Amino acid sequence: MNMNFNFNNPTNLIFGAGKLNELGNQIYAKRSAGALGKKALLLISNGKSVKTYGTLDRVREQLKKAEVEYVLCGNIHENPSKEVVMEAAAVVKENNCDFIVALGGGAVLDSAVAVSAMATNPGDLWDYVNGGTGKGRPLVNPGLPIVTIATSSGTGSEINCWGVISNRQTNEKIGFGYPELVPILAIVDPELMKTVPPRYTAYQGFDALFHNAEVMISNGVNILSETIALSAIENIAKYLPRAVANGNDLEAREAVAYGSSIAGITMQLTNTTAQHSMEHAMSAYHHNLPHGAGLIMISIEFARFFIERHACDEQFIKMARAMGIPNADKSEDFITALIKLQKDCGVDDLKMSDYGFEKSEFMTLAINARETMGGLFLSNPCPMSDEECAAIFEKSYK
Repeated sequence: MNMNFNFNNPTNLIFGAGKLNELGNQIYAKRSAGALGKKALLLISNGKSVKTYGTLDRVREQLKKAEVEYVLCGNIHENPSKEVVMEAAAVVKENNCDFIVALGGGAVLDSAVAVSAMATNPGDLWDYVNGGTGKGRPLVNPGLPIVTIATSSGTGSEINCWGVISNRQTNEKIGFGYPELVPILAIVDPELMKTVPPRYTAYQGFDALFHNAEVMISNGVNILSETIALSAIENIAKYLPRAVANGNDLEAREAVAYGSSIAGITMQLTNTTAQHSMEHAMSAYHHNLPHGAGLIMISIEFARFFIERHACDEQFIKMARAMGIPNADKSEDFITALIKLQKDCGVDDLKMSDYGFEKSEFMTLAINARETMGGLFLSNPCPMSDEECAAIFEKSYK
């Protein structure tokens, strides 16, 4: 086991049911300490959920309590594009906002990182993106401070410096982030997640699961990332079916939210693998594909690729045990546990063809995955060629 790791996270993570009620006091304290200003961009999605269920009004009340003015920006969509990031950054500049409050799921939290950077830096977001057609320039100025309030359990973006943004003109979906963009404060209140529909609860939960599972098989896994990743995997596997079956099951929501936030930490300690690169290529070309759904579609064949090569048998066995097979003794047991979890959550019927995929695309997707987020291929436990990557897509096709 690798005993070396580097962990530095300045985010104050406030986790637990009802913790949204502490937002105002937390922001006020940080304002008093000089860490936050007096005017915020309140960033939300273009959907209706935070308005319909009263979450937005509650956050507004907390900002009032903290004596913070705000400007509302509600333009963020699923698989967010660089255009909406630049629009939100323009709102920041026009209204002289001092910091960002991101209220929402993964798309909003991911976007906040990029908006933070572009609110203070010249040019276009793609000037600072590494990979694909990104120019890879360093940031000229520090980004604005970020406060995150998670309303779903999936990305872990509430406590790390990364967001995934799409460039639809070039069919690229690439991770963007810098250590200095880590949120200063994160509120993870599982009560806010009770209204997420069952299907999306499953998609998001599997995203969190695969973050941790990919860390487990990554060649950079270490004693700390493995320990907390296994804890997250155990909680997600045990409680995600319950959260899908009954969104009001607060115990289940808490456990899945824990697994998601822990993934935000494991990914700071250890990179994920090419499974995420491959899915980002999928939704870069098919924008209506939810990220978690794409991950589910390719997950079994992706795992089977490494299992057949005995690349990291022990890691798969550890995960199988955490997922409910206590006597697991072979790597294939992980696939058995994964298939069962997908059936229990009602997502074992997902088909690429339902989202417009065609078999002729698979090599294009494989090349795109490596060109845009090739660094994650380097974290795989054994090499994977473009042809082998395309074959995983083909074997996953329904």
